[in-house]
Amino acid sequence: MKPKDYFTPEQQQQIVTAIEKAERQTSGEIRVHVEWNCPTPNPLDRAAQVFAMLKMHRTQQRNGVLFYLSLNDHKFAILGDVGINIKVPADFWDSIKEAMASDFSDGKLTEGLVRGIGMAGEQLAVHFPYNGDTDTNELNDDISFG
Repeated sequence: MKPKDYFTPEQQQQIVTAIEKAERQTSGEIRVHVEWNCPTPNPLDRAAQVFAMLKMHRTQQRNGVLFYLSLNDHKFAILGDVGINIKVPADFWDSIKEAMASDFSDGKLTEGLVRGIGMAGEQLAVHFPYNGDTDTNELNDDISFG
């Protein structure tokens, strides 16, 4: 089974819908990457590798956010680019992780991702509001699987 098959098509659509909803409010870019195993001891290190691989650092305002999930290892990380990191409170990512971890511990991976995406999207909308003239987000390839 591939990591993509872990989520039903309906669950994948819920995640994509959450990303699209958030991205309609912001110039920020949100992506989710799911794989079976984390090849690094620290999931944040792996998230940084995936962030670079997906070229998420190329947003004009450096406001990309990656949600990384390793299914077998039960690990996840959230990585925000420098543009968003300098604007949000220091405990912002930890508060999202705690909310998601609560859902994850109940076996609700989709719900946790949707919740985290929504929380990140709210802050992106505050600090990087959508501008129809300059926003270049593409509403596709929001979820990738390793």
